[in-house]
Amino acid sequence: MKTQKAIQGSASVPSNLSYPREQTTDVLLIGGGIMSATLGTWLQELAPERSITLVERMESVAQESSNGWNNAGTGHAALMELNYTPQQADGSVSIEKAIEINQAFQLSRQFWAHQVSRGVLREPRRFINAVPHMSFVWGEKHVNFLRARYAALQQSPLFQDIRYSEDHQQIKEWAPLVMEGRDPQQKIAATRTENGTDVNYGEITRQFIAALQTRDNFSLQLNTEVRGFKRNADGSWTVRVSLADNPRATRLIRAKFIFIGAGGAALRLLQKTRIPQANDYAGFPVGGQFLVAENPDIASHHLAKVYGQAATGAPPMSVPHIDTRIIDGKRVILFGPFATFSTRFLKNGSLWDLLRATNAANLLPMVNVGLDNVALVKYLVGQVLQKDEDRFAALQAYYPQAQKAHWRLWQAGQRVQIIKRDAEKGGVLRLGTEVVCDDAGTVAALLGASPGASTAASIMLQLMEKVFPQQMSSPQWQARLQQILPGYGRPEAAQEMMAWTSEVLGLHYAPPRQPDAIPQPQRQPQPVNVEPVADIAL
Repeated sequence: MKTQKAIQGSASVPSNLSYPREQTTDVLLIGGGIMSATLGTWLQELAPERSITLVERMESVAQESSNGWNNAGTGHAALMELNYTPQQADGSVSIEKAIEINQAFQLSRQFWAHQVSRGVLREPRRFINAVPHMSFVWGEKHVNFLRARYAALQQSPLFQDIRYSEDHQQIKEWAPLVMEGRDPQQKIAATRTENGTDVNYGEITRQFIAALQTRDNFSLQLNTEVRGFKRNADGSWTVRVSLADNPRATRLIRAKFIFIGAGGAALRLLQKTRIPQANDYAGFPVGGQFLVAENPDIASHHLAKVYGQAATGAPPMSVPHIDTRIIDGKRVILFGPFATFSTRFLKNGSLWDLLRATNAANLLPMVNVGLDNVALVKYLVGQVLQKDEDRFAALQAYYPQAQKAHWRLWQAGQRVQIIKRDAEKGGVLRLGTEVVCDDAGTVAALLGASPGASTAASIMLQLMEKVFPQQMSSPQWQARLQQILPGYGRPEAAQEMMAWTSEVLGLHYAPPRQPDAIPQPQRQPQPVNVEPVADIAL
């Protein structure tokens, strides 16, 4: 068995670990997170003859954004996230983005269920658990919005399992921790679905890569940092790498195709390839903090992910949530996020990351985005200046009886929001994730943030359609895709797929139900602060 296989699961990698001075591989994956692990698993099924090498700068995989403690672990299905259902000027609610995200997450569930059935993923409870998803708001304006949102979502069969209530007692049964100590006269509303999940993307990553390591044509190289790229005459690439703690010990990897799935570091690595498409992008780093309660009495009292509404005047990426998390078998409660700012693009990155990624091509778009997003800048400044008392007051709005002694502050992962050059505005802040590749499809990178991990299977499908168009349209690959994703291209089979994946993954399945009665608003709903953007710490 190769040295790379022997170190799987080890806590650290000795600095003198020997890797080939030169090697050739069909596919080079850069970054040991959920995206590289998912793409590698896809290719192992669709093109098992291709050799794959994965390089990761840390001493083990899933240590950055995919790590369970560095994200909110939400199975993003737009069941509760209010920022995916923006309200229009006329009071109506748009659900197009919610449908898109829900369908993408269903593909991830099918992909994971398939991997469980073939033994690649083991013990589903280690990486996915049933946790109800709730939206919770207070105040007449926000209650009216949630009514309109619920009514709009009921028009799609994807969301007909959701329940709605404005009754204090009912909501207390759903989420007692949120209701105990709350003013009984406060006007509130909530939605809830039993089909929600909590996901440990770090565990999925580790299991995917462990399965890949059983293959003779897969190589995992840890403690390995990419130093440079060179395009060869035949269209392949020569990538110069070294041990992360010894930059002089360089070696070469020649690859036919490169995927850069390095989280926040992907932008800088993409720039190093010097493909013209990289000039269209800049990045703005945003970090997040959570308050964490590990007390079993508190954790056992709350089984839900409860998403709220951004405060008046705050940008929607500040959406607060109080979540049940199950990380490595331990149940805890997280509340946040609270935004932080650092010039690092990774939690374990360099303070020089932002400066190194700024160049003549993207400086002006960055300035334009700053001028067009004054509210965001003010919000981030306010968040950075927050004190412990401010964060605890925000928690008590969702958990009135919270006690400081039970909570600690945790620094989550870094995210890099996409800034893209725009002909009219100079630069725009892009939402979600974006696949960037060269014209020949020999190198691709994934930029952006939430809801990336939840929709990894779908995102990697999009990537393969861009870089392997002929293979993806071939009868062989199409037939295999239908076996892996039996609901692929069949939206009418959504409930059938939900029931099947729930059974395989050991989850609760709530079928569609008759809509709950919705009280009529006292006056015409007014648009609230909801925009389709990503959460900062997911």
